Amino acid sequence: MKRIPSTKRETAASFLKKVAKEFGCSLSGFSIYQNRNKTGQIVSQNKTLSLLKIKHGDMLFLYPSGGIRDMAAPHSSMSAPSEASSSLSHSRSMSQIQVDDIDQYLAKQDGKIYRNRDAQLCRHGAMGKCVHCVPLEPFDEDYLNHLDPPVKHMSFHAYIRKLTGGADKGKFVALENISCKIRSGCEGHPPWPDGICTKCQPSAITLSRQKYRHVDNIMFENHTIADRFLDFWRKAGSQRMGYLYGRYTEHKDIPLGIRAEVAAIYEPPQIGTQNSLELLEDPKEAMVEEIAARLGLYKVGWIFTDLLSEDMRKGTVWYTRNKDSYFLSAEECIMAGYFQNKHPNPCRLSPDGHFGSKFVTVVATGGPDNQVHFEGYQVSNQCMALVRDECLLPCRHAPELGYVKESSTGQYVPDVFYKDKDKFGNDITFLARPLPVEYLIIDITTTFPKDPVYTFTSTCRFPIENRDMLGETQDFHSLASYLSQSPSECFLALVSDFHLLLFLVTNEVMPLRESIGLLLDAVKTSNEELAHTWRKSEQWATIEQLCGTVGGQPSIADDYAAMGEASIPTSSSAMWSCPHCTFMNQPGTELCEMCSLPRS
Repeated sequence: MKRIPSTKRETAASFLKKVAKEFGCSLSGFSIYQNRNKTGQIVSQNKTLSLLKIKHGDMLFLYPSGGIRDMAAPHSSMSAPSEASSSLSHSRSMSQIQVDDIDQYLAKQDGKIYRNRDAQLCRHGAMGKCVHCVPLEPFDEDYLNHLDPPVKHMSFHAYIRKLTGGADKGKFVALENISCKIRSGCEGHPPWPDGICTKCQPSAITLSRQKYRHVDNIMFENHTIADRFLDFWRKAGSQRMGYLYGRYTEHKDIPLGIRAEVAAIYEPPQIGTQNSLELLEDPKEAMVEEIAARLGLYKVGWIFTDLLSEDMRKGTVWYTRNKDSYFLSAEECIMAGYFQNKHPNPCRLSPDGHFGSKFVTVVATGGPDNQVHFEGYQVSNQCMALVRDECLLPCRHAPELGYVKESSTGQYVPDVFYKDKDKFGNDITFLARPLPVEYLIIDITTTFPKDPVYTFTSTCRFPIENRDMLGETQDFHSLASYLSQSPSECFLALVSDFHLLLFLVTNEVMPLRESIGLLLDAVKTSNEELAHTWRKSEQWATIEQLCGTVGGQPSIADDYAAMGEASIPTSSSAMWSCPHCTFMNQPGTELCEMCSLPRS
């Protein structure tokens, strides 16, 4: 159904033009009738709607003609053929949305919770099933509540199974994103602030606990990733922020669950103090995203520290975030909402093509034992909408409280409510001015594996980017020192360092953005042969020569000396670069070892 605003004095021709504009088609692409049986056709003429006996609230019936497939028809009734063609077009557009690999995988899984036969309660044979042993659905709340520890939020895919598990198999399910903005296109009154109506006014929002979460677990591959990130706070005493790069995998502890596995942390340019952080513009952001994607990694979240040292000798920190203070401040919730809106979750059940986000927030803070703990969170979809439409503000002197803006001449803000209990246990509705941010937070378990995993296998430590204030710089002096730390280590393990690979691509002296693809493939697939092939390239030879020049460290010449060569071949003598693939070939050869093409 679609509503077409009009007046009694409007002509039929003008009305038909409005219909064509609303549906995005030509005037010859449809016919409109006053009756479902295709009688009382409205043709383009100068008669007014009142003369045609069309009045406010009348329902007209639209029939497409000439193979119009993409025309949706909300507020004019459609015949069965039109509904079929519209549904077909909608299904096709939804199927074209590229969802994440983990979503494709989980959508194909059974997801049911299988139980063994109960020896005491089951009274049937080995092949039978009863209420005590029949498989449970992945969204079964009793099962989730009896897990250890209990699970408060079902997984997002379990929530989808719940919506699509009825008799209609979710035929009419649509995950609508909340909007706090006035709907555009309402012509019955002047625009805001001079007018508003129930058709264009956004609905009031009552905050509630979200029943599902898009990510069910956050896992760092090993302790080294977190320790290197915390080193900045240990040395400088300032707070630090970084982006989490990793991948999404199946979390088997929760039915149809998703885990965010963190393989590396990238620290963007920032200014940190003991109690604040300011992010600066990052000119290398696009290159970092590109390199991470070629390594099979994606930005899965962000992490920041909130640490205050209690005893320097013992290494303890203050336990500041708890149920008596707050877990995330309103300002941090707004920042988390901003990042989640920036990284939406592709979804085929949403008319917008996206719903919610898998982007996570991790806080490194003091725990009850006064040791550093890592706590994971997301903010709800309701919070994402409030942040996206600029409706939520932090309170200056109360970090645990947010404040929903009031409507002004420049912006209409819908009413936002939350429910709480009074001293008698009765549910009371409050206006969200102010708002406890606990209504916006979803907690996520953050873990480390018993058996560490290493996407990047280097045992040496290349300096982390943007730590110049600690005297840790990324340049060819540090590269020369890094390469000399473990000369016996295999080349693939040596270059398998996220921060080193970023430096090789982003440095201004010898950037390898166009020629590092083979090395990235080698690191991604742990292919030693590919790594050694790239090591023979002209670009790496130049890098080693630069390292030998600036640091007096062993260069490629030392490798030849160790093999008994009289002298290192140069480009002007025997060693030559292939004009077809730029591969550096050994002296005395006429065919390229890489592409087998002749030297000239």
